[in-house]
Amino acid sequence: MKIAKPFLKWAGGKRQLITDIEKALPKKFLSEKFTYIEPFVGSGAVLFWILNNFPKVEKAIINDINSDLTNSYSIIANKPYELISILTQFQNEYHDLEISNDLKKEYYYEKRVLFNGRKTDKVTQAALFIFLNRTCFNGLFRVNKNNGFNVPIGSYKKPTICDSENLLAVSEALKKVEILTGDYQQTIDYAEKPAFFYFDPPYKPLNKTSSFNSYAKEEFNDDEQIRLSIFCKKLDSLKHFWMLSNSDLKGNVENETFFEDIYDDFNINSVLAKRMINANPLKRGELKESLITNYSNSDHILKAIKI
Repeated sequence: MKIAKPFLKWAGGKRQLITDIEKALPKKFLSEKFTYIEPFVGSGAVLFWILNNFPKVEKAIINDINSDLTNSYSIIANKPYELISILTQFQNEYHDLEISNDLKKEYYYEKRVLFNGRKTDKVTQAALFIFLNRTCFNGLFRVNKNNGFNVPIGSYKKPTICDSENLLAVSEALKKVEILTGDYQQTIDYAEKPAFFYFDPPYKPLNKTSSFNSYAKEEFNDDEQIRLSIFCKKLDSLKHFWMLSNSDLKGNVENETFFEDIYDDFNINSVLAKRMINANPLKRGELKESLITNYSNSDHILKAIKI
């Protein structure tokens, strides 16, 4: 059976961090039955890796504030063949326009307008979401303050729009996954002990010009980063395990201690990640990021219950 992998391209996707995430996992804990919770699911790279490699996951909870994203997960889980049928049509029509860039642009922007109207049925809306993701510039998902998707067309000649084999594998993997839409804090209500949370929130930008956190119309600013840290402390007090990815401000910006201040009771480690999405190709490449945990990687015991 084919192993499920992310069905979207996604800014900040965690495929290139899997090795570091694996090293930082509380392995002794994860050798037992547990619940996996991902409050900012994005493309689900860590989700699918966990489901593929840890058979003792009894159930998983995923959440995102982006309802277009979570609708796509739900449709893949429940109506994969209907989705594949529409995506196959989109792919055939788009590929048939290969000889004319003007016609491809017209087709793309018609689909973007249709998507932004958000008046089609949920299966078609999911198909439009995936089509735009696979054909837009750099696979970005970016919306304006009116929640309008505004990424221009990409330069791919014959992009894979419908990977039916993977979509069916994803549908199978999602059978043990509950899909939520909304604020990440609601996931605490589903955190049956023992639970392991992985957080991949919109990153705090390294400077004013590098900000990219427009996955949803709501801004994820410093106040939101602080609110998240308070939530993590609450999970720690309840003796749940968690890991969080974010920018490595200290490793990239002199005298910057934002995360050291708000996660002062926890473990912060720097890792190298490749970032391939940037309008300026010269700014793509390796960048330091942070992995923050509420447990010691040496003995996998929660700091909250250390003597």
